[in-house]
Amino acid sequence: MSDPTLSRSFWHRNQQTLAPWLFLAPGILFFVFYVVYPVFQSFNLSLYEWDGLGAKEYVGLRNYEDLYYEYIDRDAFYTALKNNVIWLFLYLLAIPAGLFIALFLNQTVTGIRLYKSLFFFPFVISQVVVGLVFTWFYDPAFGFLNVFLGWFGAGPINMLGDEKYVTYGVIIAGLWPQTAYCMILYLTGLNAVNPEQIEAGRLDGAKGLRMLWHVVLPQLRPATFIAFVVTIIGALRSFDLISIMTSGGPFGSSRVLAYYMFEVALSEYGFRMGYGAAIAVVLFGIMMVFIAYFLWSMYREEKR
Repeated sequence: MSDPTLSRSFWHRNQQTLAPWLFLAPGILFFVFYVVYPVFQSFNLSLYEWDGLGAKEYVGLRNYEDLYYEYIDRDAFYTALKNNVIWLFLYLLAIPAGLFIALFLNQTVTGIRLYKSLFFFPFVISQVVVGLVFTWFYDPAFGFLNVFLGWFGAGPINMLGDEKYVTYGVIIAGLWPQTAYCMILYLTGLNAVNPEQIEAGRLDGAKGLRMLWHVVLPQLRPATFIAFVVTIIGALRSFDLISIMTSGGPFGSSRVLAYYMFEVALSEYGFRMGYGAAIAVVLFGIMMVFIAYFLWSMYREEKR
């Protein structure tokens, strides 16, 4: 007699193995087509001189050489790169700020739902709205910032019109919704904290910062990793707030790599698509260095 399992179809024999991949297939195809393929397309485009309409001219690494010499001359690319570094370090303040707000909101006190709604609000509004709100807040004529400074006898500050302050003013505007996002990540992580470990820490005499550092934070490592990755990506691809609040000004002092890429590729700089793609490749490389470092750090901690 023949074995009935051999007569079954390939699908019935491998259904449990194939079913997850079939459900994942649409998402994987979209990711490959709209994320992975454009990345390689940008690498390829950065080797050409192209205005977006005519024929492409292969120039090899000349676009990267132009970036290097522009960096040496401390022109637009240098300013954009410097501002991205400032964005990167100051934007990371959203992570500890989100953590401490999440620790506060994780308490059981009167009106905690109202507090959660107020802190959650910046996350759900558009970046365009955030930019407009802070533009009004910084306005040297009627903005609340200068009204507040006037109460203490301080002179008005043109936050978005002064080259010394403009980058920091835009970063503060970006930190408002980013802190709310990190807060949500940590609130989700705190719901998964093992209460038995908390109780064991209390029995060992851990409290306050010791409890936070040795018991709570190790259990929040996945949330911290996601917060780091999302915050770094947000800092390096910052575009919308700069476009709304300053348009790269004054005198190009607030531009970052993403906005400079837009300027040279699609704005008044002559539609240099290849040069813009080279900027995108540099930005992608910086982003991948940081993400690879955090992935390696997490792998090392998990292995340990």
